[in-house]
Amino acid sequence: MHIRIINPNTTAAFTKRCVAAAMEVAASGTRITGGTAAFGVESVECHTDEALATPGVVDQVRKGEADGVDGYVIACFGDTGLDAAREVAQGPVVGMSEAALYAAALIAPVFSIITLPSRTRAFAERVLWHAGLERRSPRVRTIDVPVLDCEDSPEALLKPFLTESRLAIAEDHAEAIILGCAGLQPLVGPASAALGVPVVEGVAAAVKQVEGLLSLGLTTSKRGRWATPPRPMPKP
Repeated sequence: MHIRIINPNTTAAFTKRCVAAAMEVAASGTRITGGTAAFGVESVECHTDEALATPGVVDQVRKGEADGVDGYVIACFGDTGLDAAREVAQGPVVGMSEAALYAAALIAPVFSIITLPSRTRAFAERVLWHAGLERRSPRVRTIDVPVLDCEDSPEALLKPFLTESRLAIAEDHAEAIILGCAGLQPLVGPASAALGVPVVEGVAAAVKQVEGLLSLGLTTSKRGRWATPPRPMPKP
């Protein structure tokens, strides 16, 4: 099977990191490729960024369909363009945020999301509400640094990430922590060791969920809301 990791922003370094994370967990027969938005924004940190990034996601899915891709992962916390991608794709499309939430819900009764920057809390809360899991994650915590700070040295964010995670464990009774940004993937190992609770990374979780759906012969329903768009998509 062929799974494409779609990065909704234009920062190729993030795509490379997400593909590496996906390849670490992918089954031996799974082919992983990456797709970076050809236009849009360098990072998705507000509603306007999301609106500008979504056409790039749709464009990447359209290219994936031409390449024979079987399933997709949206590698941006908040799952930018997910509904539109599901309309365009024939195979399953899983957002890293919903994948992380569903995975965390299976291993912990209460869990916390640590995301960045602070204004993106709204994205995490939206995904929680859509998943119906807001009672399992009563508080979203944030680190107030730009997403692009993850590009060169994500390890520099380990200390503030651990600080917020320990507060989540102590004050919110969290029993698992979700990394709220694709760029934080390098923190999984050291954070897990330091915190003593599971740390869930959404891209890896989404890859395994897409593999599972494909192996079961399941794909996105085209009956109603995610039906193929009624009009041909304009070229970018």
